[in-house]
Amino acid sequence: MEIRHLRLIKAIVEEGSITKAIDKLHLTQSALSHQLKEAEYQLGTPIFLRTNKKLVLTKAGEKIYELANEILDKLSQAESQIKQMVYGEHGEIRISTECFSSYHWLPPVLKQFHLLYPNVDLKIVTEATHIPLQKLLENVIDIAIISDQIKDNNIKYIELFQDEVVMAVSENHAWANKKYVVAEDFINEHLLIHSLPMETVTIHQFVLAPAKVTPKKITPLPLTEASLEMVKADMGVMSMAKWALLPHLKNNPIKAIKIGKNGLKRKHFIAIRENQQYPDYFHHFITFLQNEINLQWNIQ
Repeated sequence: MEIRHLRLIKAIVEEGSITKAIDKLHLTQSALSHQLKEAEYQLGTPIFLRTNKKLVLTKAGEKIYELANEILDKLSQAESQIKQMVYGEHGEIRISTECFSSYHWLPPVLKQFHLLYPNVDLKIVTEATHIPLQKLLENVIDIAIISDQIKDNNIKYIELFQDEVVMAVSENHAWANKKYVVAEDFINEHLLIHSLPMETVTIHQFVLAPAKVTPKKITPLPLTEASLEMVKADMGVMSMAKWALLPHLKNNPIKAIKIGKNGLKRKHFIAIRENQQYPDYFHHFITFLQNEINLQWNIQ
């Protein structure tokens, strides 16, 4: 049996007559009679008993009518939900980044967007951190926020913002009065990093590795607060985004030192799947993200 057969049976029962069912379904009488015969043939038993020009449900017909109500209700709900998803009224966006520092500015932005789109569920997928592009291609997440691009025709990159990476040092450190540091200055230093491998560390990628310089000691320390305490005690130096370090400079014996004469600038991108069709709310979120970060946070 087909959906049209279920609609036919439901209409005949609820309208109370063939004539009214014809009007509701926009069918001719012959078309309605033909569809009813088809339904009974598919079922293998009469659905209605014809008595005194009335159609009365048989036992089998009662069962089919019950199922028709259930199936057509679920179908209607599914159609409504799909339309909401397609037209941006309801849905989900899964997000991750390549570094934990992004989670300092991301949640407030998500909260603001949720006020505008309360039916869009925004999920931060922390387990995809450090490997967001891999998880993007595996469809584990929908948006990756990254600074290290890879060439892949299945990924589309949209510029998000540019920031500057600086070195955080104690005000008693030898670098404290330097205008900037270069790769060779790291040779005798204890470098604190968030995590290994070094290939994912910005200062290594763009400063140390090109100059073939390795610091005297390197310590992975995933807690930013712990690393800053070590910096305050002059037990190491660490690189941070300037905007992330600024709040810590006010009441702490820490200084921000520029990396290289022109500073170490880094671009961040939104990465999405290239060939996927996204609902309107998805594109609205990307635009919102760009505007909020560059205007409200004023990241330069």
